[in-house]
Amino acid sequence: MTTAPQRVPGDVLIHLRHARDHADRHYDEPLDLERLARIAGISKYHFQRLFKATYGLTPAAYVSERRVERAQDLLRATNLTVTEVCHAVGFSSLGSFSSRFRALVGEAPSEFQRRYAVTGAPRIPGCYLFQWGLAERAARQEKQDDAPSA
Repeated sequence: MTTAPQRVPGDVLIHLRHARDHADRHYDEPLDLERLARIAGISKYHFQRLFKATYGLTPAAYVSERRVERAQDLLRATNLTVTEVCHAVGFSSLGSFSSRFRALVGEAPSEFQRRYAVTGAPRIPGCYLFQWGLAERAARQEKQDDAPSA
């Protein structure tokens, strides 16, 4: 027996979108249900139910998909190893990264990377990526430090 999709009030959608946008921007950071729910200003269990009803995925699955999408970009365009990509996109375990990547993409990260390596396109050195990431994180932290506290 299937149930009809839950209709989510517009004002709640704004809060869900705020949490989803945060996950999109900070996919490489530790994001758990409690943190995303707090950003949305909703209890974590209510947040999980509403998020899944609205986006069709649990918050954890959504974050995982964003990470795998970014991993695909990095595997195609950089000379980073699979392990470096795994950690750069926010996974803490190579095994969980590889199994999630395979489930979503249909092949192992190393196979995916090898397939794009044969195109001969120039690859971005990983050191540039890490330097850019460090600069971006520092700017983000500085912005947070300068924000007025409530």
